[in-house]
Amino acid sequence: MNRILLETINKKNTSRPPVWFMRQAGRILPSYRELKQKHHFYYMMKDKDLATEVTLLPINDLKVDAAILFSDILVIPDAMGLKLDFTSNGPKFSNALKTTGNNIIKYDSSKLNYVYDNIKTIKNKNNDIPLIGFCGGPLTTFLFMFRAKENNKSFKDAIKFFYSNRKESIKILEQITEASIDYAKNQVLSGIEVFQLFETYCGAIPHKLYEELILPFSKKILNTVKEMNCPNIFFPKDYSLGLKSINSDICDFVSIDWHMSLNNARYLVDDSVGIQGNMDPRILYYDLDKIEKYLQSCVEFGSNNYDWIFNLGHGFIPDIDYKKAQFVVEWIKKTNWNR
Repeated sequence: MNRILLETINKKNTSRPPVWFMRQAGRILPSYRELKQKHHFYYMMKDKDLATEVTLLPINDLKVDAAILFSDILVIPDAMGLKLDFTSNGPKFSNALKTTGNNIIKYDSSKLNYVYDNIKTIKNKNNDIPLIGFCGGPLTTFLFMFRAKENNKSFKDAIKFFYSNRKESIKILEQITEASIDYAKNQVLSGIEVFQLFETYCGAIPHKLYEELILPFSKKILNTVKEMNCPNIFFPKDYSLGLKSINSDICDFVSIDWHMSLNNARYLVDDSVGIQGNMDPRILYYDLDKIEKYLQSCVEFGSNNYDWIFNLGHGFIPDIDYKKAQFVVEWIKKTNWNR
């Protein structure tokens, strides 16, 4: 049984850091691409056998120390009445929120029952490795809810709405938070052992504004699982100096993006909070010698910080060679971390 992730999160001394990757469930794996040729992404997410298979692929193909649920952060707005469509160019909502205001949202919790069935099936299939559940952060979810066109990768309209319609924006954020709390709670009850909150677009607004208006919502979601004795990880991408506001009242571990060094993050984040991250996924375009040189540069940090989870500073890029990811995992497992 591989419990190194849970031991690390619980601040136990281990011989090496645990390793898993964001976006490991699919994307770079040939085995996943083969499935995707036969099945639509949304169908694979909803079919418990396929969702289980994809969730567990990285355990077999990459030998990572944890599985993360095969799902998507946009299942929350989908359950809030927005019609989600995954196109070849990305996700969109056919009835996205209107920037003219007066949006009506109604959360239907039953629309997420398939996720809980997936979790139970995964745990029945493989209970030897920790399963990570997740949802999107309040701001990130809010921004996506205004996306009516998959080709529009900018959140300009949503950000404009946030600044010009503060009262309604806060109301929407409250609704997102309440739905996310229900979702996170049911994931724990279904069997996840770690929960991560992906605030991928944390940097869309200044960190002081995030701290003032959004962080209390994120804290509520994270505290929900903590109160259920499920450890949590917060990923506020591009939070920058806002990391100074992260302490154990908010999360157990904080995931660091590749814009900031691990040492700087460790200096900013309260000592009570562990660190996850933060390999630039583009390093995996290097040849193996250069990748190994990068990994070697992490050993000093890893030898001095037992509360560190090796991960990326963002998710895998689709055209990365999965064999290089295999190399990283093998290297981490065989290296002497001087602990």
